[in-house]
Parts: sequence; structure tokens; C-alpha cells
Amino acid sequence: MSNTALDSFADADPQESAQRLAAEPFDVVVIGAGQAGLAAGYHLKKRGMRFVIVDGQTRVGDSWRNRWDSLRLFTPARFDGLPGLRFPAPRNAFPTKDELADYLESYATRFDLPVRMGTRVLSVTHDGARYRVQTPSATFLARHVIVAMASYQEPRTPNFARGLAGRILQLHSAAYRNPEQLHPGPVLVVGAGNSGAEIALELAKDRRRTVYLAGRDTGHVPFAIGGLAARMFLGWVVLRFVFHYVLTVRTPMGRRARENARGKGAILVRTRPSDLERAGVNRIARIEGVRDGMPMLPGGELLSIANVVWATGYSPGFSWLERPVFDDNGAPLHDAGVARDEAGLYFLGLEFLYSMSSSMLHGVGRDAERIVSVIAERRARRSE
Repeated sequence: MSNTALDSFADADPQESAQRLAAEPFDVVVIGAGQAGLAAGYHLKKRGMRFVIVDGQTRVGDSWRNRWDSLRLFTPARFDGLPGLRFPAPRNAFPTKDELADYLESYATRFDLPVRMGTRVLSVTHDGARYRVQTPSATFLARHVIVAMASYQEPRTPNFARGLAGRILQLHSAAYRNPEQLHPGPVLVVGAGNSGAEIALELAKDRRRTVYLAGRDTGHVPFAIGGLAARMFLGWVVLRFVFHYVLTVRTPMGRRARENARGKGAILVRTRPSDLERAGVNRIARIEGVRDGMPMLPGGELLSIANVVWATGYSPGFSWLERPVFDDNGAPLHDAGVARDEAGLYFLGLEFLYSMSSSMLHGVGRDAERIVSVIAERRARRSE
């Protein structure tokens, strides 16, 4: 540690000084070793900065490995590579979640990124000069912190879930892996977005007419994403051009799309209403609440079920970030990933961070390069 860093701790409490002297100084701390964090690491390394990537999971890619077994990406492999390394699969194939997890792990190894797994962040504070990132086993100091995590960290369920009868098995989609987890009998899937629709479709294979999907229709892609039309239109036209360059926070059309996405939710990409109908999935507009331990439909009818899968989304889960950078709903306040009124704090991987493609693999690399450029410019001005 430099003399300057030592001097800054000279007047601290002795016990606190001992803790701080053991802290590790970096130019940048990246929180999250998913695709966003690794893309940031790639560009930080190119710039020659001293940085570390921390993550609470055991292995790089575990955030994908721990999702349901049959999950596949919505984007073909030709759009699934991070900066400097294409995805190792046929261009038009849709990788599995485990293939993506292995790719991310190999990416970290290929570019020798300084990743510290099993390092869960407890708090991020600021001492007036640097950010202090506290973990159970280490403390990291840096002028710049990149929070490279999506804003869906804590599974969310409605309050009335607590009123369901104890015999009903309840799982959030975050814990769902395969149909074998569920009890015999009817299943209610609450939340008709992409996760809920795909889980309901999978469950209906062996439970025809006994799977119920509750939630409003969010719209859907009007063609099969694996078909010829998708290869010609969805790929380069939609993913690469529209999502990447047209629908951005810099265009009126993009800002309208961002507001619509916040209010309505993402449209169905792989699953269409006709697929659910053919599979025998029963659609329900909504669940009103619980009565006598059972889900209650509009009009007061009770639904007799043995299982509930809550595909009801997530809360941001940034309570450990002890800085005034959130709105009333806990969502980060930022301008294209640069935190407002908080020099040195950045976000990556958020939905519509800069464009519709920001939460996708082919978009996160561009966002990472832009955020690292901002850091480099700020460091140059400070002559760090």
C-alpha cells in the first residue's frame, strides 16, 4: 500500500486502522462475475487498470447453472459472445444455460481475469475519498465501483402467499429446476412473462389441463425464433440494429420503449399463446388473493391446486449498497449506467441501461466498454 494510503488512515481508531491497513487498494472493484462483470474486466485489463471482480457464487457462471434445467437462451450463438471471444457453438443454435455458464467460466480463464468467487459483498460505503467494499473475508478500497448485477436479486412473492394452506408446495421460479420437484396434482403458475410461460409449458407435458397460468398477456414475438423468418429478421434487423442502435436512451423511440417495458413487462419471446393453448394450459387473468387456504379467482371461485410456482419477479436487492442512489422502488438512479450525483459509482447489466440490448450478451459488452471509458477519463483528470 502506498504512503498516501497509509497516511489517510493515521487518525483513525486503532482497531479500525488495523482493519483498514489490511484492506486491498484497487483502481476499480467490480461486483458480480456474470457476463456484465466479465465484460467490464476485459476492458479494464485492456486499459491496464488494477481491479478485482468479486462474486458470492462458488464458480463463475453459477448464476446460470442454478436456473431451471431446460432453460435456453433467446438469442442465437452468433450474438452470445462477449468482447474478444465468440461463443463456441453453431451460429444459429440457442445455447443451454449450462453451455453459457461454461462459456463464462472459460472466458474468465482465457483472459486471466482477477475473479474472487465465494466473496459476497456485505456493504459498500464511502469514506469521502474512496469506496470501501466489505466482504466476510476481505475489504477492498477503490475510487471506482462497478455494480455489474441485474436488478433482480431477491425473489418476490405477493403478501397473500403466506395465507395458502401448508399442504400446497410453493416454489419461486428462482428455485424451480424441473417438474420432479413438485407434488402430484394441479399446478398454478403465477406470472405470465417469459419464465412463467416456459415453466407452465414444460409442466403441461405431463399435467395436461391441470396447469393454470395466471397473469396478463404481455404480447409475444409473432414468429418462431428458431425459424427462417427469425434468422432473417430477428437476428441482424431486430437484435443488432433495432435493439442495439434504435431503441436507446438517446432516441425518443427508445425512451418510449423503456417506459413501456417498465409498465408492462417483456413480451414473450419463445412461447406463444397458441403454444400454451395446444399444450392444455389454462389461462387465468389474475389471482385475487387467498380464502380458506386456497387461491381465489376473480368472482370468488377457489382454485384447487397442489403446487404454486411464483414467477412473480424480483426485488432489486441492492440493500448492501449504502449510497443515496435509488428511487422510491429501490431501482438505481443513473444515466446510461453512470450513477447520478455519485462520482465513482457505475452500473452494468440492468434492463435498458443504455439500450434494449443492455441486458443481453451482445449488448453488455458495448456498455462495459463505455463505462470503462468514463472511468479512464475521470482517472486521467485526477491523474490517479
